[in-house]
Amino acid sequence: MAALTVTLILLVLAAACSEQSPGQERLNNDFMFNVLPENPNQRISYDENSLKEIVLAGGCFWGTEAYMARVPGVYSAVSGYANGDLSYDEVSYAEVCSGKTGYAEAVKVLYDPELLSLRELLEQFFLTINPTQYNRQGNDYGSQYRSGVYYTDAAELPIIKEVIAAEQGKYSRTIVTEVEELTKFFKAEEHHQKYLEKNPGGYCHVSFDTLPSGHSIFSDRDGDSIEEDISETKAPSTDDLASETKPHDLASTTKSDDRVFTKPDKKTLAGALTELQFYVTQKNGTEPPFQNEYDNEFRAGIYVDIVTGEPLFLSADKYDSGCGWPAFTRPIDDELLVEKRDKSFGMSRVEVRSNLGDSHLGHVFTDGPKDKGGLRYCINSASLRFIPLEEMEEQGYGKWMDLVVG
Repeated sequence: MAALTVTLILLVLAAACSEQSPGQERLNNDFMFNVLPENPNQRISYDENSLKEIVLAGGCFWGTEAYMARVPGVYSAVSGYANGDLSYDEVSYAEVCSGKTGYAEAVKVLYDPELLSLRELLEQFFLTINPTQYNRQGNDYGSQYRSGVYYTDAAELPIIKEVIAAEQGKYSRTIVTEVEELTKFFKAEEHHQKYLEKNPGGYCHVSFDTLPSGHSIFSDRDGDSIEEDISETKAPSTDDLASETKPHDLASTTKSDDRVFTKPDKKTLAGALTELQFYVTQKNGTEPPFQNEYDNEFRAGIYVDIVTGEPLFLSADKYDSGCGWPAFTRPIDDELLVEKRDKSFGMSRVEVRSNLGDSHLGHVFTDGPKDKGGLRYCINSASLRFIPLEEMEEQGYGKWMDLVVG
């Protein structure tokens, strides 16, 4: 009888895990998604005698490993467990997840310093995490998901501190990333190695949009020229974001509810948008995660297309996904958006654009809250303008107020 009960429970759980919302099923039928970018390092011949080592903890090691392995100049990335209780001679995934061992999920990175400096490597790593989150990254909580940099050469410590000091300037909260000498590293079980390659579409809290493209390594090594796609245009430096002036309101302010939204011409846009806004909306760019205007904005209000002023998302549908960008469970109306297959950066994803303005907004994924339809609209702050509820009437968005307060 007990065996029968266990069997029935397992069947129920299996059915629950395989059940998909209508939104998820639609995306799965129409598009491929969560396909990893190609690994550029497979084109590089490395001298193993010249490699250096650093161990990085960035939350769940599946995504960190896959990302770091694709940074040009990285020879290998191996998932494992770092810097815990020294009395352990080995640890298992289950033991680490219990929180009792003190070990962090981490990735041992071997890289060629002639091709990739430690500073550049760390700058790429910090694009994948929110270093101000304590014992958490993405949807994962616990001491094993803390962020950390573990070095084997004390001479590298000044560089690590310089990089973190530069990163601190991008955040209002204090960076809590652990910096320590590596004491112990245990390689994780084999099924955790290259997990996302073995399990396409598996869980990943890391975005691959910030991987460098068109690296000079390739033209230097094999003479190949890499065509620059409009979706891979170099992003404006994040150092310039704080000094950017606010853009002009492209949709004129009016107290009338009868708004007519139009898209200005390119010349007008170039003068009205900031460099980052133009790069994101007109060149299909991606702003830095966590270092953007609306990731932590949760006041009541409405989010409109920065180009046309047309309302796209409501504050009630925004949630903290931990991805580093504003996340919504749905738009105000499906007809406001256009979904397109996006194969940039060697991936296959679902791009989201505004229907009227044809602005690149971001992407939609199927790992959103299941009770809200299962979708996550991951949207660039630079493609939006937020209007607080108390200003909506004055700025001509009065007829949408009921949606916000309702």
